[in-house]
Amino acid sequence: MGPTKTAIHFILNGTKVSAEVGNNQNIIELLNQLNFRGARESCGQGLCGACTVLIDDVAYSGCLEFAAMLDGKTVRTIEGLEKDGVLDPIQEAFIEAGAFQCGFCTPGFILMIGQLLDKHPNPSEDQVRHYLSGNLCRCGAYPEIIKAVFLAIEKRKVANQSL
Repeated sequence: MGPTKTAIHFILNGTKVSAEVGNNQNIIELLNQLNFRGARESCGQGLCGACTVLIDDVAYSGCLEFAAMLDGKTVRTIEGLEKDGVLDPIQEAFIEAGAFQCGFCTPGFILMIGQLLDKHPNPSEDQVRHYLSGNLCRCGAYPEIIKAVFLAIEKRKVANQSL
């Protein structure tokens, strides 16, 4: 008897998706199958943040969660942040601050920062550090990442004023 498959339907970065997933298939495996490679499995234990995806606007470790849980949900990955060729202010801030070296951890950091700023538009540096404590950067770009957060706050304020 082969592995059991389950049909799921969800919204991925604004697009309706249907997929057949195995009972033990995790979200990262499904995203890779769908050619979304921004969220990456690294530690396989939910400790590094490289696999971060937003499910109904809440951050999850895609390496720990079964793909079947996505049925009926809305999923956002790093690929879904830019709109009409325009980067999200957090993405722009990361580039301007040089907040990455190899870039492996960058998608997870950017999604977590977005969630942080949605909940706390003007966090203190301590709040930022605490909130991002579950994301690891092996290159050690932490000072630039913190700088990018505060640059993103300013960029969001400017973007909101122009609306």
